[in-house]
Formats: sequence, structure tokens, C-alpha cells
Amino acid sequence: MEDVTSSAPIPTPTRAAADAAAVAGPRPVSQTAFSPLDAGEAAGGAKLPVWDLSDLYASPEDPRLAVDLDQAEADGKAFSARFAGRLAGLGGDGLAEAIAGYERIEEVLGRAMSYGQLVFAGDAQDPANGRFYQTLQERVTVISSHLLFFTLELNRLEDAELDRKLAGSAALRRWGPWLRDLRVFRPHQLSDELEKLLHEKEVTGRSAWNRLFDETIAGMTVTVSGEEVTVSAALNRLSDGDRAVRAAAAKGVSEAFGSRIRLFSLITNTLAKDKEILDNWRSYPRPGSSRNRANMVEDEVVDALVTAVRTSFPRLSHRYYAMKAKWLGLEKLQHWDRNAPLPGEVDRSIAWPEAVKTVLDSYAAFSPELASIGGRFFEKPWIDAALRPGKASGAFAHPTVPSAHPYLLLNYHGKTRDVMTLAHELGHGVHQVLAGRQGYLLSGTPLTLAETASVFGEMLTFRGLLDAERDPQRRRLMLAGKVEDMLNTVVRQIAFYRFETLLHEERRKGELSAEQIAGLWMQVQRESLGPAFDFTEDYGVYWAYIPHFVHSPFYVYAYAFGDCLVNALYGVYRDKAVPGFEEKYLDLLKAGGTLRHKELLAPFGLDASDPQFWQRGLDVIAGFIDELETAA
Repeated sequence: MEDVTSSAPIPTPTRAAADAAAVAGPRPVSQTAFSPLDAGEAAGGAKLPVWDLSDLYASPEDPRLAVDLDQAEADGKAFSARFAGRLAGLGGDGLAEAIAGYERIEEVLGRAMSYGQLVFAGDAQDPANGRFYQTLQERVTVISSHLLFFTLELNRLEDAELDRKLAGSAALRRWGPWLRDLRVFRPHQLSDELEKLLHEKEVTGRSAWNRLFDETIAGMTVTVSGEEVTVSAALNRLSDGDRAVRAAAAKGVSEAFGSRIRLFSLITNTLAKDKEILDNWRSYPRPGSSRNRANMVEDEVVDALVTAVRTSFPRLSHRYYAMKAKWLGLEKLQHWDRNAPLPGEVDRSIAWPEAVKTVLDSYAAFSPELASIGGRFFEKPWIDAALRPGKASGAFAHPTVPSAHPYLLLNYHGKTRDVMTLAHELGHGVHQVLAGRQGYLLSGTPLTLAETASVFGEMLTFRGLLDAERDPQRRRLMLAGKVEDMLNTVVRQIAFYRFETLLHEERRKGELSAEQIAGLWMQVQRESLGPAFDFTEDYGVYWAYIPHFVHSPFYVYAYAFGDCLVNALYGVYRDKAVPGFEEKYLDLLKAGGTLRHKELLAPFGLDASDPQFWQRGLDVIAGFIDELETAA
């Protein structure tokens, strides 16, 4: 895949929507129409797994789904009748009981929405799946409207009043982290009537535009040298060893998205304006602030990350791609050369069983407990890796609900990067299993920390492979591949964040033409990738296929946050600087959303608010590039 690692969660009317931590991916798709017998062929002839969603519901017509929704609606009405307007008068224990009841209803709705998302993600081309998902969203929105008063009324409690309740109740103190995070949004809360209106209109507003984007991408084909292929397959060819194949794929992608650029521009303009209106009403200081609040990270910390990465463009991406151009024998790189294999690199086809063994062995070398949990995903039908039309592109891990288990979606082509993607998404899945012990409301991890286990899993897998490699040439190629992945995760994602920032700022001056959006895109590409590239004009449409911009604005910096954080964390592990690292790391994952980044990193001697923290992470990438320069 080009650029997209795990994708953002799809907003839904329940906590699954607020769960920026959910790391649910590109588009939920449908299942139940597929059985393991339908799995596609993997590299080496092995069957690729297809998930079985029956642990959630047997099918969209499953009577249990209707019963659960009917019961949730009845419970929601009863909950409202019992507690609306009465929270201030409850003691601490009574308030704790109310939160526990709220969590039970929300988890039922979260299970239903998770199923709808995953069904849609399995085959977004099937109109029945789109109708099912939309109908489910509408029903859940209606049900959850009975619960909306609860968080609004909680946030109207004065700090001193809530502190008294917490001090007097051990039961309520269990919910302290959830109340802490809820009250971050207190200054941005609107009247109950406006909040209810916005809540109910979500299904015909942002969610509807998201669906249009998803169904458009799922239904597209790309013409590559006369062959009609999916968007995912075309993007995969941008990593082909034959430059002519890459160029043909790039031309096909440009033409496919270029022919629909007015639609993608309309979606983008509409959602950016919608966000501006809502941000103004909620008094957010700037477009990215609402995302930062959801990530429980200060605007200043994100600014420090972005500044550190942008300042490092010359010593990172500019320097590496200048070397790559020389290695490829090119005076200038085109955009379709960015992910090109290096000379001498043979990206052999890796069979699925080998990929599974590689990842689990790497996990086990660090922590048998991590490997044991990860093994469940392969022992049970919790992964969908098969290739088929209509399936969501990219990869994601969806936590669903603690009473069930996560599901992973991948599109496995048998390449080395696919193995790294498997390691990444499995990290998310293991993290979600461990955090799930906190319960539905407390298990969600902010996006900035949700990438920790996934990137750490990648690093474990890479280091295991690198340390076992004795051939200097092969080692150099592996190191270059890792550098490219890190540049895609750090430099590329901060460039995306910069693009979003410029786009949302410019949109406030009026609707943007496709040409204006292309201009912003090309500006950040030139800045981030450097003078080694000679960008062709048709690259100006490539912003259009990236789902993060549509589903989760300003999500993308979380990848860079996670990568730099893990680089620093792995350095502590490698240097044996902290006794009991494995246990402390597992505690970090088990904490879910109960602790903030300062508290989670303190046992490792790290502090993300320290500007030098980001340099420490970026220095790891620079060190790899130094090693490549020396080897060259």
C-alpha cells in the first residue's frame, strides 16, 4: 500500500465514534457473506484467512441483533427517566452506579456498530451492506439520543462538586479517568438542544459524506496497461520492481482519480466547511484542536513534534531520496519511484504461514505473553487477509467491544511490507485485548498512544530479521527498506498533517477548486520529499484517495507521534536502561485510557513534552541513514 497504514476509525453515533482510540480502519466492510472457503490464494498457494463475524452476530438478519437493539432502546429510555436532571443530587456511589449502567447500554450499541462497520468493510460494493450499515447507524443514533443527556449533565457539575463525590466514593474513583477525559470537552460543550440536534443529524451529515467517499473508492477500477484492477491493486504496483509497471500504475491512478476529482473536491470542501462551522460554535482555537483534545495531548506537544520533523526534512527524507536516486541511476525521481525496490533487492513472495511465524517469533523473543495473545488471532477466525473486489483497502485493527475481541483487516500481497503491516496490525490487536480488561469506557486509548504497540511490534519484527541477517548487501537493503517505512510513517504523515492544516486554513476563505487543493498538495510534497523529486502535474490528485482526510481529520500525526515515541522507547529497551522493561511495557498496554502520556512514559524516563524527546526519536532514523551512507 502507498501511504496508508492502519486507517482511522469511522465515526459512529456511540462511543465507538468517540473512540479515536479504536484504530478501526479505512472502511468497515461486510462479512458473513464470506466463509473461510472463499479466502483468496496467498503467496505460495496457501489460503489467506477470512474473518468470521459470528462472535458479534450471525448475519445482518440475526434475531439477536434486533433483540439487542430493542432492549438497548428500552434500557436507554428507562435510564433517561431515572437519571436525567438528577445527577447533581446523587452521591458518589449512586453516580458510579449510573456510569456503570451507561457503559452497559453503550457496549451493546458499540457491538452493533462494530458489526455494521466490519460488514461494510468486507464488501462496500454490495448495496445491501451499505443500506444495512446506514440503517444501523440511524437506529443507533435514535437509541443513543436517550443517553446524550448523561455526559452533558456530568459536564455541568462544578469541579468542586464532582471532587466531593469522588472523594467520598471508591466506586466512583474507578471512573475517575473517564470523567477526567470527558471534562476536557467541557469548555467546548453546547446547549443540550444543540448537542441533540448535531447528534441526530450526524447520519445525514458527516457520516453520509464518509459513506459516499467509501462507496466511490470501493466501486472504482484503475486501468493499468489496459487491465482493469482495484485501487488497492494499482497502488500496490507503485512498489513494483519494473519502472514501466510503476509508471503505468501511477498514470492509471492519476486518471481514475482525476476523472472524479470534482466529486472528491466537493466532499473535501463540504467536510472542511462543516468542521469550521462546528469548531467555531465549540470555540476551538484552530482546526486541529478538537483532534488533540480527543487524543488527550496538548496543542503545544503536537506543535513541537511537527516542528521537529519539518526541521529534520533535510537530514532525513531529502538526504535519503538523494541517495536513492543515485542507487537507481536516475537524475531525478518521479513520484512513482518513491517506493521502488532498490537495485539488487528481490522482494520474494512470502507465504502467509511464513509471515505468521516471522511475526509471532519476533513477538515471542520479546514477550511470550504478547506472542500468546497474538497467536489467538491466527488460531481463531479474527483476521481477514484475503484479496477480493469491494473489500476495504489498506489495513486496520478494530477493537469492537471488550465482551468480544478485536478483528484485523489486511490485504495480503505476500510482500515484505505486508509482513510489516501484519506485525503492525497485530500490535494493535494485542494492545486492544490487553486494554479491554479495563472495560468499555476505560479501554479506549488516544490515537497518539494507540500506535505504540503497533509500531513497537513492527520494530520487534524488523530487528529480529535484521539481527539474523549476515549478508552485508541484504542487510543494507533491509535497512533501506526500514528507513523508507519510517519516512512514510514520520515524514509522510507530518506532510499530510501540514496539507490538512493548509487546506482547512484556506477553506475558511472560501471554497477551494481542485487546482487549489492540488497546489497545496504539491507544495507539501516538494517541501517534505525534497529536491531529488521532479513531480509531474498529474500527481496533484493523489490527496483524493487518502481516507484519513475524510474520516478523521488531523488523525495522521498520530503515526509520527507513535513512531518517534517507539523509537525512544525501543532505545530504552535496547540499552537495558530500565529494569523490568517487559513488565512495564505490558502495564502500559493494559492501562488503556486510564493514564495520560506523561504517566505512561514516566516509568521509562521519557517525557513527550520535552522538545528533545522528538529529536531522540528522529535521531534513530538519521542514524539508520548514516549507516546507509557509510555502507554505500
